[in-house]
Amino acid sequence: MSAPADSLRTGLRVEEVLDRLADTGDREVCAAAEELVRVLMDFYGSGLARITSRLDPDALAPLLDDELVSSLLALHDLHPEDVRTRIARALDSLGDPVELLGFDEAAGTLRLRAAASGGCGCGGSGDGVREAVEAVLASFAPEVTTVELEPAGAPSQPLLQIGTRPQAPVRVP
Repeated sequence: MSAPADSLRTGLRVEEVLDRLADTGDREVCAAAEELVRVLMDFYGSGLARITSRLDPDALAPLLDDELVSSLLALHDLHPEDVRTRIARALDSLGDPVELLGFDEAAGTLRLRAAASGGCGCGGSGDGVREAVEAVLASFAPEVTTVELEPAGAPSQPLLQIGTRPQAPVRVP
C-alpha cells in the first residue's frame, strides 16, 4: 500500500521529474512530458467536474475539510468556496498560531502575524510557523504564492510619529 497522497509533495515531485527531463537537453522529450501532464490534468479535472456537478452541495460540504480533495477542487477551479473562505479554513486548521492581516489577490501575497506565545517561553519559530502555513495553504488555497509573517507583537500599521512643529519666524510690523 502506498503512502497517502500529499498535494504539496506530489506537485514538487512532478516538478522534479520535469526538471530531470529538461536537464537531459532533449527538447522533444521535455515538451512531450509537459504535454502529458497537461492532458492528464485536463482529463482528471473533467472527471472531477462531472462528479461535483452531480453531487448535492450538502454531500460535497464534508469533503472540503479533506486537504487532498480540497486541493484537487481548487487546482481545477471547482472549489465551491471563494479564496478568502479557503484561507480562513486553512488557518483555522492550524489551531490559531497566526492572525490574518490581509490578502492581496493580484499578487498572491498573504500577510500574517504570528500569535503571541502561550507564556511558556518556548514560542514557535517563525520558520516553523511559516512552513506549517505554507503547507496547509498549498492544499486549501494554492492562489497564495507568498506568505509574509510578522512577529508577534508587531504593529499592523506603522506608528505615526508626532513631533513639534518648527517655529515660524516672528514677524514684526
